[in-house]
Formats: sequence, C-alpha cells, structure tokens
Amino acid sequence: MADQVLVIGSGGREHALAWKLAQSPHVKHVFVAPGNAGTTDSGKISNSAISVSNHAALAQFCRDQEIKLVVVGPEVPLAAGIVDDLTAAGVRCFGPTAKAAQLESSKSFTKDFLDRHEIPTARWKSFTDPKAACSFINSANFPALVVKASGLAAGKGVIVASNKEEACKAVTEIMQDKTFGTAGETVVVEELLEGEEVSCLCFTDGITIASMPPAQDHKRLMDGDGGPNTGGMGAYSPAPQISKDLLQKIRDTVLQKTVDGMRKEGVPYFGVLYAGLMLTRDGPKVLEFNCRFGDPECQVILPLLKSDLYEVMQAVINKKLSSSMPVWFEDSAAVTVVMASEGYPGAYPRGLEITGLSKAKQLGLEVFHAGTALKDGKVVTSGGRVLTVTAIKEDLMTALQEANKGVAAIHFKGAIYRKDIGYRAIAFLKQSRGLTYKNSGVDIAAGNTLVQKIKPLASATSRSGCNAELGGFAGLFDLKAAGYKDPILVSGTDGVGTKLKIAQMCKKHDTIGQDLVAMCVNDILAQGAEPLFFLDYFACGKLDVEVAQGVIAGIAEACKKAGCALLGGETAEMPGMYPAGEYDLAGFAVGAVERGQMLPQLERITDGDVVIGVASSGVHSNGYSLVRKIVEKSSFDFSSPVDVSGYQTLGDLLLTPTKIYSKTLLPVLRSGHVKAYAHITGGGLLENIPRVLPESFGVILDALTWKVPEIFCWLHKEGNISEEEMTRTFNCGIGAVLVVQKELAQQVLKDIERHETAWLIGKVVSLQKGSAHVKVHNLLRALQANRSLSLRSHIQGKIPTKKVKVAVLISGTGTNLEALISSTKKPTSFAQIVLVISNKAGVEGLRKAERAGISTRVIDHKLYESRTEFDSAVDKVLEEFSVELICLAGFMRILSGPFVKKWEGKILNIHPSLLPSFKGANAHKLVLQAGVRVTGCTVHFVAEEVDAGAIIFQEAVPVKVGDTVETLSERVKEAEHRAFPAALQLVASGAVQVGEAGKIYWK
Repeated sequence: MADQVLVIGSGGREHALAWKLAQSPHVKHVFVAPGNAGTTDSGKISNSAISVSNHAALAQFCRDQEIKLVVVGPEVPLAAGIVDDLTAAGVRCFGPTAKAAQLESSKSFTKDFLDRHEIPTARWKSFTDPKAACSFINSANFPALVVKASGLAAGKGVIVASNKEEACKAVTEIMQDKTFGTAGETVVVEELLEGEEVSCLCFTDGITIASMPPAQDHKRLMDGDGGPNTGGMGAYSPAPQISKDLLQKIRDTVLQKTVDGMRKEGVPYFGVLYAGLMLTRDGPKVLEFNCRFGDPECQVILPLLKSDLYEVMQAVINKKLSSSMPVWFEDSAAVTVVMASEGYPGAYPRGLEITGLSKAKQLGLEVFHAGTALKDGKVVTSGGRVLTVTAIKEDLMTALQEANKGVAAIHFKGAIYRKDIGYRAIAFLKQSRGLTYKNSGVDIAAGNTLVQKIKPLASATSRSGCNAELGGFAGLFDLKAAGYKDPILVSGTDGVGTKLKIAQMCKKHDTIGQDLVAMCVNDILAQGAEPLFFLDYFACGKLDVEVAQGVIAGIAEACKKAGCALLGGETAEMPGMYPAGEYDLAGFAVGAVERGQMLPQLERITDGDVVIGVASSGVHSNGYSLVRKIVEKSSFDFSSPVDVSGYQTLGDLLLTPTKIYSKTLLPVLRSGHVKAYAHITGGGLLENIPRVLPESFGVILDALTWKVPEIFCWLHKEGNISEEEMTRTFNCGIGAVLVVQKELAQQVLKDIERHETAWLIGKVVSLQKGSAHVKVHNLLRALQANRSLSLRSHIQGKIPTKKVKVAVLISGTGTNLEALISSTKKPTSFAQIVLVISNKAGVEGLRKAERAGISTRVIDHKLYESRTEFDSAVDKVLEEFSVELICLAGFMRILSGPFVKKWEGKILNIHPSLLPSFKGANAHKLVLQAGVRVTGCTVHFVAEEVDAGAIIFQEAVPVKVGDTVETLSERVKEAEHRAFPAALQLVASGAVQVGEAGKIYWK
C-alpha cells in the first residue's frame, strides 16, 4: 500500500524533493508545508497550511493524515529540533537531530569538531568580542580574511574580504550592527583558502555513507562571479574538477570521518551531510557543513538519482543503507539556473505575474518553484529567488544551453539570472592537460587487477613440466620433466568464431573459454600429441574485468580438463577497435608426441578400414555465422525456450561448450591401433576427414548409424539447408573420427565408449577418379528421424500474416523498450510497435522511439484532474492509432480500473521477480532479505490489483553470493530484455490468451 509523505519547506529544494518522492510507487501523496505555487495540487503533490514551527500540532497532523515519512528541507527547523520532537511523537523523520545539526547551526562547534577529528580545514579562531576578532585579523600569520557568523544566516552569513580593513568592517557589521541577528553573536575568523570551491553531499545512516555526484553552486549574483553574495544563483552536477580518485579521497577523509566522529561522540548523524570544500594545493579542505540538501544543489543532484528516493530515505532511517545504496545516472549532467527578483539579495517587489512556465516544460525542462505564489489563478513572485530551471542532458555544455533556453522562455518584470552557470567546469574541460594512457582508453590498473584475479586460476592448472605462474616475460616447459624422451613438438592455434557474438548477446561468458581450448587441443590430437601448455589472447575495446575474469576462468577450467597448463596469455585493450561489450579470443596450444607415435599413419590406411565417430556435444564452435542468420530469419531469438520447462533457451543450447577429447582419446591414440584421427572442425565432415587420408582414399558414412542432435535437425529445417551444406558446415553430431583396422574396430570402440559416446559410422574406400572424398548416406532420413526432438515453441511454424499493432507506455528511458523494438523489427515478428506514449516530455525513451521511426506522443498527467481523465486521454490516442496491445515499459502511473477493464487481456507488464513471490516495487531487496537462491522476472497481463494478472512468461535468474540490489537488478534486467519480447510474441501470435476469470489458456 502506498504511503503519504510530508516535506517541510517552501523553496526550490523542497519542490525538487516532492517531485522526486512523488515518482516512487511507494508514495501515494506528498504534502508540502507551506510549499509554493509549484507544489499546489500538482499530481500527487499538494500544499498544507499546517504550522511547521508548532511541533505538537505538526505531529497531530501527521497522525491524522497517516504520514509515514517527514522530510525536512531547510536548516532552521532541523536546528530547532523538529526531528527530535516528531520522532518522540512516533513520526518517522528524515534528517539529523538538533544536536547533530550543530554541524551547520554552529560554525564554532564545527571547527572544533574538525580539529578534534583531524579533518582538513582552514586555520581559524572564534570570538565573542569584536575587538579581539579585529586584533586577530591584523596579527595572524596567514590571510585571516573570511568572517563567518557562527549561527544560521540563510546561507549568507559568510563574508570573504579582500583585505584586513574589509574583514574588520565585516566583524563590526555582524557583531555590533547585528546584520545577521543572533547568528552573529559569535564569529569565526578563518584563513582565506585558494582553489576551486565544490559541494560534496552524501546520504548516511550514521554508519554507512553513499556519496552523491559532486556539484558546484554559484553564490555571486552576476555573471563572472560579480555582485553581492546570495543564497545561490545556479548549480551544476557532476563537477568534472573532482575525479573518481579525488571523490574517494573526500569520501574517506571528510565524509566518512565526520560520520564516524559524530557516532563516536554519541551524536549519530542521519540524513544528508553536505560538505562545502575548497580544492587547495594541499588537498580538499572543509569550508562548512550543511545538515541537509543544498539549494540549488538539490535541483541538480536529485534529477541524476536513478534509485527510488523514498526507498533510500527509508534505508537511512532503518540503518540499512549498505544494502540499498543509491544508483545514479551516468553519462548525464544537470544544470540549474536561478531566476531572482529585481533587487535581490536586498529588498525586492512581490506579486509580479510569471508567464512562460508551460513553454519551459515543453522544452523538456524541470522548473522548480521557490518564491512563488498563486494569486487569482496566476503564478506570481513572492520571494527573492523565484524559480530554478533545470536541464538534464548528456553533457554540461548542452545542459547549460537548454537551461538558458528555458530561462529565456519565462518572464516576470525585472527578472535577474546568470547566463554563465557552469563556466568553471567548461573552462576546466577545455584546459589543455597532459594526456595519460588512461585518457586514451587503456586502463592499466584494470589490467593489473585482472592479472591478480586470474593468477590463482592459472596456477591451478600446473602439471609436470611447468608450474603455470603468470607474470614473467615468457613461460617455461621442461619436456624431460614431463617424461618425454625423443619428442616432436606440435602446435595449433584457433579462435571461437562468431559463437562469441551469441555469448556476448546472451551475456554468458563462462563456457566460451572451453570452446577456445577445445578447438586448439582437439586439433593437435590429429598428430597424436598430448597438449602440454596453452596460451590465450583476449582483445577488447574497453576492459571489463568481471567479463574477462569469467572468460579466463573458463579457459583455466578447460585446461585442467585437457591436462595442459595455462602458461600465459595477453590481454589487449584497444580503444576504437571493438564496440562496447565486445571482445575477441585466440588460443595457442603446444603439445608433444614421441617420434614413433605420430599420426596420421598414412602408409597403414587401406581399403576396408573402419571409421569410428565420436559424439559431439552439439554445434561446437563452427558454422555460427550461418546459425545466426538462421535464427535471425526464424520466429525465434536466443532467449526462446527450447524445452517444456522453459529453463533452457536457444542461446543456452547453442552455447553448449565444445567437447575436449585429449584426456579421453589420447590413451586410445597411443595404443597403436589407430591409423588416423580427424577433428571435425570448420569445413564439417566433408573437408576435415580427407585431411588425414591418403589422396587415393575416401570414406563412405551412414548417418543412420549415429544420433544426430536435435539442434542440427532444427537448423536444417528452419534454414532449409541442403544436405551438402549441412555436411560442409557442421559436424552433424560427430566431433572426431578415428580410422582403425576392421578387425580391431570393436575393441577400439569399446575403449572409447568407457568415456565417450561413439559409433561405427563408415568405412574407408578406394577412390574412383572424380569421386568425392566423403560421401554421407541417409543424412536426410537421419535428420527427419530426429525431428520429433526438435525445438519446441508455441509459435513455431506460424507465419505472421498480419502484425498486431502495439503501443508502449513509458515514463523515462523506457525500460525494455529497446529490446521490444528490436524484436518487433524482425520480419518474423507477430507484433509491430506503432506508438510510444510518455507522461513526461523530453525523456530518452521518446528519442529511442523516434530513432526507430515510431510515432510518439506526450500526455502529461499533471494536466489532468484525476487518473481517470488522464487514462481517457491515453485511450483516445490509442484508438487514433488502432492499437491492439499495450506494453508497459517503465510506466510510472497506476492505471485506473475502467481503463484496465476495457483493455483486459491486452495490457502486458513485467515485474522483476518470479511472481507471485516478492510483489511490489522493492522486489530485489525482498529477495536478498529472504535469502532465496533463485529470482527472475515475470511478464503478466495487467489486472486491477498490482502484480496480480495472469502470468505469460517467466525467466529464472540465480542469486549469487555477495549480490547487492544493484548487481542483482542488472542481471534481472538482462533477463527482462529477453522475456518481454518473448511474451509479446506469444500474445501477438495468439498462442496465449486470457480466458474466463482471468485465466491463461494456450493454443
């Protein structure tokens, strides 16, 4: 059940907080007290007139309205103990206690605290006597030119003087003239630090901290940092001046030390901790702390938050932040520009009409209200800082340009704003700095990390002759120690071909290493050689350590199966050579054979010798370009289920690793009974067997003598492939063949069958002039005989005569939208996406649709009085496009009962768990808390009850040890990208329908 939330405050920060909280499916309604014109009856958000200074009345209001969370925006209520009082009354609050809020409410307390805990800050001293303060300014051995009112002064109580005279004047104004009232009874005089000023904020539950993207605000009123100091005229995030390494240093030396220090002093700090920092030559130093979100920093940080803010805040209160760390949008930047009243920060007029707000919204911008009010149905000015216009784009330059366009569209008399927000960041980005190897895209540190992770994997493959220790310039192998007397060295090299593409598409990297090893060691067996050591080559555009480790772990495991050592390898990170997420592999095997045991023994091969076929595990690693083309033209994709249970997909089947024959066949090859061995690799049966035969001999094979795996039956039928093409491209179920004397065939077969499945499949014959070296009889009959074992699908064999028209409803990036578009673009698709509707303008999902040539519509839910009215508007557009099915892809609105009833059996949604378990918005968190080992995703029809509609399709995802919400979420998303398109095809084809009482039935 969704909750009601109360946000305390009236500025742009509070509007942004309410806006972000309202996006949560856990939140039914957000009250803002007192709020502004922007938070007046805006969708889930409305204002409340309840007094925020009367904590008893406020607590009663929370009980009456069943408020489940109070979020305090400004510093004054925090310092006044609002969290203490409401918590004591049983109301859950997000924010620090009054004692913890001293980090902001008392500058002298903060400076003492920083010194106690050795957190870097400017040199300083506090004073209650103005004469003593001026004396210190004149005598200090450092530039003591920063004068601060120790108490709260609405962000304006800091004067940065240009000389000692100005600094003394500031002391007089604060302490004697009472410029900031009682806040100036104590002043702090500080050293003037030089450098770049930045803001680093974090969430904290008193133990764990979760850093936010760093930001920078602009305090001065005018462009170029001219004019008087203000509460802030704009901000941007992230600040590029702060590298990942520097942010980690700030996290460790400032934010974490502060939280730890408060806890040690018996004053645990909960909520948002804001550190204002100066990036000096000596490192970052603390200028000040705020005990809440900054304004306007909040308006650029929250739009970059990918996670549910309500969930994060609850995790903070529950002291479980470590298990619910927030996730941020990467490759995005936000800029906000403040529009202020004429005369600000001094006296300013009120009641001036504001126009153009809808134009700014149409530009895809967020306009957060601050000093606004409603008067006679019009939005008017009521404060110094009136509005903040926020743009979220892929880079700062674009975001600034878009924000300035929004500001230009909004008008009120005498409006003041800056046009250069972010100028320091832009200057920083344009600086000519010395390039590093990492700048070019090569991450040496990541490479070193990978080496450390794979060293134990390689070491585990040690064998007689070498110890398989990585890290040297070259690997050594001692043939004598391996027991060889008169050896011949044999080498082979190979790759995995385009089977890699399927592994990368399916994100299954753990078996491809066995393919690489098998392709090499199976080749050198043709000379009778034992594989001794193996080298690998892994090439990529950008190194993903986890992926590379998975691949190399598979290589190491395969080396153990083959009995060879993983002696070394090369990891090549080559920016620009490979697209993101792609990599290539090559392998090199070196083996040895005693001089007298080499194969093939061509002189011994004669007419009538028997051919023994050893079973393959499937397609092995050849012919995948043809395989991929067949799948592309079929009604299947790699996520299609291939058995009744649905647990194995076509991708899983095609990625079955190549068999390694070295350990099982080497004793047979060394027995002296085998005349030749051929690895059935690229070129299939037709081209590999002749490689080990004399020119005057060929073979005749009978396909009815062995079992042809079902995958070949399906490929043959689905691709309409000729028999010759099948035998020239694929192994057709035979991974290797041995040529033996007829009289010894049964004995050799028995020896092989101790470890492998094998058959007597043919014989050696003398070739007539012009005859084929390899003839395969009865292949078509064998393929047809096994067709009953072919792949199963509810839509197999159906041909789409008319495509069902589909609309996709989104609210942002359009989760799964790209996967749905890709699947419906296939000629075999039963569905066609004709429309994408978003309830928000300017979102990435709309751009995805437009790039795919799909019509889009924006229907802003905020413009409608009720859900029913909004849904009615959506329904009209659906009818306009003759839509027959609806997919919800990250659509953050709850559909009304009448709408769901009208479209019963025609709306599909996806949920990130195996329903009916773990319903609701925090499924991953519930899964981890429950300790289950398997989760997944479920595509279901939409019913009036949330997550309760009939289930169409499910895909399981294992829960790994050490999984977090984020890591689990990423793997489930990958499953969603397969499951949703599969479910859409099932429904669009008519294979799945909803019957009576909402039950599924299959055709």
